[in-house]
Amino acid sequence: MLAQIFISTIQILSAFYMTIVLLRFLLQVAKADFYNPISQFVVKATNPLLLPLRKIIPGFGGFDIAGLVLALLLQALVYFLIFLAAGTAILNPLTLLGWSAITLLALVTKIYFWAIIAVIILSWVAQGSYHPAIQLLHQLTEPIMAPFRKLLPPLGGLDLSPILVFLILNVVEIVIAELSRQVGLPAIF
Repeated sequence: MLAQIFISTIQILSAFYMTIVLLRFLLQVAKADFYNPISQFVVKATNPLLLPLRKIIPGFGGFDIAGLVLALLLQALVYFLIFLAAGTAILNPLTLLGWSAITLLALVTKIYFWAIIAVIILSWVAQGSYHPAIQLLHQLTEPIMAPFRKLLPPLGGLDLSPILVFLILNVVEIVIAELSRQVGLPAIF
């Protein structure tokens, strides 16, 4: 029972922190406002682990590779701790890294799915709001939404482009699920 409580707790806490680490990477890619209070929280929450790693792993082409490596290593550590707590054999480190990459890709898809849902809802209830969270959501989702808006411009003031994005995200989730199955990633993760 204690092992199950530990495993559940580590999964919840790690998913929360991985989301913050991945948000930092995604906000940098989207060139979101660095001075937004939420961006500042993300930076302060990730700096203690990310800054030492940046000394070893430099950025490449404007991408913070150290952030991705941090997320990958932390997720692999989480799998290691879960297997240790469950009392099962520890897997090959390459397997753990492969599982971690798949898990992080699934988390990125979930981040975009929920961010787009939030933007849609906020466009109905808080149109024209300048709240920092709303601004950051728009900055995060706009690089993904813009190409689809060109394909399907708003019809009578109604933006149908999120439907296309959700179709693509669904395809990505199916590919991730199949990839997870092929590499033997347990369903509990």
